[in-house]
Amino acid sequence: MEEPSGALRIVRLASFVTGRSGGLRTALQHLGAGYREAGHDPVLVVPGRRDADQRHPWGRVITLAGPPLPHSGGYRLLTSRRRLSRLLTALAPDRLEVSDRSTLRWTGDWARANGVPSMMVSHESLTGLLGAWGAPGPLGRRLADRLNADTARRYDRIVCTTGWAAEEFARIGVPNVELVPLGVDLDTFHPRRADPAVRERYADPTEVLLVHCARLSVEKRPELAIDALAELRRAGVPAVLVMVGDGPRRPALARRAAGLPVTFTGFLPDRYGLAALMASADVVLAPGPVETFGLAGLEALACGTPVVVNAASALPEVVGPAGVAAYGSAASIAEAVGRVLARPEQDRRRAARDRAEQFSWSASVAGFLRAHAARSVVPLG
Repeated sequence: MEEPSGALRIVRLASFVTGRSGGLRTALQHLGAGYREAGHDPVLVVPGRRDADQRHPWGRVITLAGPPLPHSGGYRLLTSRRRLSRLLTALAPDRLEVSDRSTLRWTGDWARANGVPSMMVSHESLTGLLGAWGAPGPLGRRLADRLNADTARRYDRIVCTTGWAAEEFARIGVPNVELVPLGVDLDTFHPRRADPAVRERYADPTEVLLVHCARLSVEKRPELAIDALAELRRAGVPAVLVMVGDGPRRPALARRAAGLPVTFTGFLPDRYGLAALMASADVVLAPGPVETFGLAGLEALACGTPVVVNAASALPEVVGPAGVAAYGSAASIAEAVGRVLARPEQDRRRAARDRAEQFSWSASVAGFLRAHAARSVVPLG
């Protein structure tokens, strides 16, 4: 793929993104803003309740009306191939970037038939998701291998955000995989956001403030955070928990948390408010076993707050020495929280921020543009 000298129209497709979705929406916005700053023309196509065509700092966003995915808590799908094909033809992309390995794999064929270089972004472990949805291990692995091989045949590039995510492609010998870590907003998410008033809203001075920030859905295993809190309190640790986010599991989780000091905030649209909560917490919990990057965990580190992560996910690779990896049980997570709290607070907060500073959105944008065989067309200086 030759590197062009001029501006590119980079059309990006994504299905599982809403106004209240988390990491994927954040990544799409930061990457789009970076493409624009580099002089390119990013266009994002997503499903929604009704058609729309809007301009944002991260580029043009076209919404096509699509049906909801049952029991998903609000996700919608781009189901009309004919309509999406017509839109792609009208947009005449120079590059196609797709963030949906399930319902939109066919767009790789469209790109190849129309001479458009294409890229699929792996935002999740398909093997892990199939396991979370009930497919037994060997069956889920075989199905994931077949689907991943099909994806790799259809697209010119596969971009993975961690080595952990790339492993399921490596095990089937896919050659066209590139590793590009995502980034974090190091200004919005910063230790200076810590706010005593925010902390007092959820915990008194004698209590340990835990925060879980993720979509409340099956694959995220949010119940592990509640069960870990119960383990800590039985062990005499005066911990309290704030569950940030919404999703289809919220009613069941509220029942599970009955009698425990758990606060459900729902979705927090204010990024500065979220940063203040994370920076004011003692530990952030990220128990999801199929996370391939975990932006919320990285945002917590940027706030100077250590993270306990699931050892089965990609997050140990991301958080490094700034966090503790626990295997997927409440007892293991509670024990990991104890190990974090045993470190001097100043040391653990400094290590968290230092780790986050290794991940910038500018580096991520540059990596994605390299995968697109593109360069910045904005003159320096």
